[in-house]
Amino acid sequence: MAKSSESSVIRPRRASDFPYRSELLANLSALILLWDSPALQGQILAKSGESIDQQSHATLRHLLAWGPMRPSALSEVLATGASHVSKIVRRLEVDGWVRRTTDPSDGRATLIALTESGEAAARGVYALGDRMIAEVLEGWSEADVEEYTALTSRFVKDAIASAERMLERGLLPAAE
Repeated sequence: MAKSSESSVIRPRRASDFPYRSELLANLSALILLWDSPALQGQILAKSGESIDQQSHATLRHLLAWGPMRPSALSEVLATGASHVSKIVRRLEVDGWVRRTTDPSDGRATLIALTESGEAAARGVYALGDRMIAEVLEGWSEADVEEYTALTSRFVKDAIASAERMLERGLLPAAE
């Protein structure tokens, strides 16, 4: 019984699993749940011969993208508690991939930063992502990839602008 519930947790989602009126939102939900699944990512990493876990990969990815971060900020982006972040950071310190430094803006605070070998490991994480998207788009024409990339870039820009407006007013209609 546990086996079937485990496999249903990581099974690819279909847009039809989500009762949105918007097919676009249903498809995005399916994609986000698929690619954001720690269990699925962990299984793929293991089959790829990766020696570190999904949470360590995510930590390296965020630190390369955003630079040194406070443990509380890492906790927020990883959607986990401070004690769990401490464990992840300790594992990465043992591997020589991160170091703790003092936050120059607040000498009482700590920053987690990549070491030189941590930066190389993080670039490897991004290389895995590049291989993943290349496999997804394997049968696509160059023109389709370019068009989809342009539309996705536009969508992300508009979604970010919309999120900023929603943070101000919630989901109430815009004032006229």
